[in-house]
Amino acid sequence: MHPRDWIEVRPEGVYCKAGDVYIDPTQPVNKAIITHGHADHARSGHGHLYATEETLAIMRARYGETHYIMSENPLAYGQRVTIGDVALSLHPAGHILGSAQARLEHAGASIVFSGDYKRRPDPTCVPFEPVACDVFVTEATFALPVFRHPPLEEEIAKLLGSLAQFPERCHLVGVYALGKCQRVICALRAAGYEETIYLHGAMLRLCELYQGFGIDLGRTEMVTPENARSLAGKIVLCPPSALQDRWSRKLPDVLTAAASGWMRIRARAKQKGVELPLVVSDHADWEELTQTLSDVGAPEVWVTHGRDDALVYYAQQQGFKAQALHLLGYEDDSE
Repeated sequence: MHPRDWIEVRPEGVYCKAGDVYIDPTQPVNKAIITHGHADHARSGHGHLYATEETLAIMRARYGETHYIMSENPLAYGQRVTIGDVALSLHPAGHILGSAQARLEHAGASIVFSGDYKRRPDPTCVPFEPVACDVFVTEATFALPVFRHPPLEEEIAKLLGSLAQFPERCHLVGVYALGKCQRVICALRAAGYEETIYLHGAMLRLCELYQGFGIDLGRTEMVTPENARSLAGKIVLCPPSALQDRWSRKLPDVLTAAASGWMRIRARAKQKGVELPLVVSDHADWEELTQTLSDVGAPEVWVTHGRDDALVYYAQQQGFKAQALHLLGYEDDSE
C-alpha cells in the first residue's frame, strides 16, 4: 500500500490515517509526532506526544510542564514503537538539539518526514542521517540555486574581525533563541573567543537547557540595566525582534548584526537595518537539499513549506517522482 493511501493533509497538518496521528500539527490534536522544538512545529495542547527527550524538554521550557494533556512519549534515535497500525522511529535531522526525522512504516511501505534539517557539522546536535524509505518528505526553505551557504567559520571571522576593527562598539547580533543562539556561541568558542558573551533575557532558559544536555557554552551573562552601558567591545546576542526595539538603545554605540540564511539577500538585510549580515543557516542550502535526495535515494519525493517549485522540478529532472505537499501554518522566516 502506497503512503498516499494512508497519509493526507488536513487543516491541522499532515495526518497518518493508519496510526490516527499527526506530524507537527499546527492545532491541538489527540496524538502528535513532533520533529523538533521550534514553535511552528511544536505547539502546546496535544493529547499524546511522541518526540525525542530533548524536544520534549524544549517544549516544557517554552510552554510549561502541562503543555500536553495525556502523555509524553520520549523516543531515542532509532527506537521503534507502534502507534495504531504504524511503526514509528525517529532519526537525527541535524537541525537543532533533539531534532528528528520521523519514519513511518505501514503495510510494507515507508515514508520519512524530515522536518527541518541541515547537513553542516554542528556540535549542538546529532548530525543528519539519511534514512531509507519509499517516500521522502523534504523541506524547501532555501530551495533555490542562489542559496549556497558559506562556511560558518568565515561568517564568525567576519564578526570577530568587525569586533577588532570597532572595539568601541557593542556588537549586537540577532539570532533565533533556539538553536541558532547556541550554535553561534559554540562557533565563537571554536574560533578562540573566550570572553563573556552577553545575552538578552529571552535567551537564558534555552541556553541553560542546552548546557543541561552537555553543550558547553562557556561564560555567558544576561544584559541588565546595571551592565548594559559597559558593553562596548562586547558581543551581545538577542532575538532578531530586539535589534531595533527600546531594549537595544541602552547599549553603547551599537553595531547591528544578524545571523540568518536570509542575510544572503542584501535587500532583506538593508530592510532590517543590519550593518553586518552574517549568512548562518540551520537549514540545508540548495546543494545540500539536492545532495540529500541522492543520499536518501527514495524513488518518490514530496516537497513542503518553502520554495517547492524549483526543487520539485530538479527532482523530476533527476528521475525522481516528485510533487509539492502544500501545507498551511508552517513558517520559513524563523531562521
